[in-house]
Amino acid sequence: MSKIEWFFNKVGEKMMNEDIWINIGGGFLKIIAILIISGLLIKFGRLAIQNFFKVRTKYPLRISERREATLAKLLQNVLTYAVYFIAIIMILSALTINVQAMLAGAGIVGLAVGFGAQSLVKDVITGFFIIFEDQFSVGDYVRIGQFEGTVEEIGLRTSKIKSFTGEINIIPNGSIVEVTNFSIYNSVAVLDIGIAYEGDIQYAEKVLQEYLEDLPSKHEELVKAPELLGVQQFGASEVVLRIVAETLPMKHWYIGRVMRKEIKLILDEHGIEIPFPRMVMYSRQEGGQQKELGK
Repeated sequence: MSKIEWFFNKVGEKMMNEDIWINIGGGFLKIIAILIISGLLIKFGRLAIQNFFKVRTKYPLRISERREATLAKLLQNVLTYAVYFIAIIMILSALTINVQAMLAGAGIVGLAVGFGAQSLVKDVITGFFIIFEDQFSVGDYVRIGQFEGTVEEIGLRTSKIKSFTGEINIIPNGSIVEVTNFSIYNSVAVLDIGIAYEGDIQYAEKVLQEYLEDLPSKHEELVKAPELLGVQQFGASEVVLRIVAETLPMKHWYIGRVMRKEIKLILDEHGIEIPFPRMVMYSRQEGGQQKELGK
């Protein structure tokens, strides 16, 4: 009998063995059951997390909606990864693969990769704490180092910041040292209004105060009526009055532009001069006389 005939005979004997087919069928059914149960766990687990945060909205003490959305998404991802990992381990066990040896080998490989990818590990750990501590969320306007703009995406490894001119800045989380978040608390618009030295400061303050008292009814972005603090400084050709206005987050730029326009119109209406730089030129003529050319 040749080796080929002997090989096919052995294969035929194995194929006719009932125990082998029973084991294969049992393993196949186990894998199907594992996949079905894993899918159900992920589906109902996600629904449970969503319902949990929906119930929290009815509590008098609750965290911000931004943080709730971030934590809900994070918990759903963690649940999905954990169920997938356990399912893979159980499928390998059902295929009679030595899982313990694989885990031991994976641990050694992971340790080696960890030493070689310290920056990646740093990015992931920092990204986790950014999400968990709610340092900033998607939609917030932030300043991170030299980059400033709206947060487009937060990942465990990188964050994406979109500047007002449209550029997308991708920042590794491990390099984020300081963050300035402009979207959490109310903003403040600061306006410096110049009045000529020849003008009546008290009259100008009265006109501005009357204007400021009516602003909250016109602009819902204002938290309260703006305050006229008084004389801020003496300029080269003007007395500077300072006004501060507390607004909703990120509305101070809009309110500042609107108020500057309206203040200019009101001061013109009441004859209050806003000074501007002047330049006078003289030309020397014969006989030591000077002639004024213009102002």
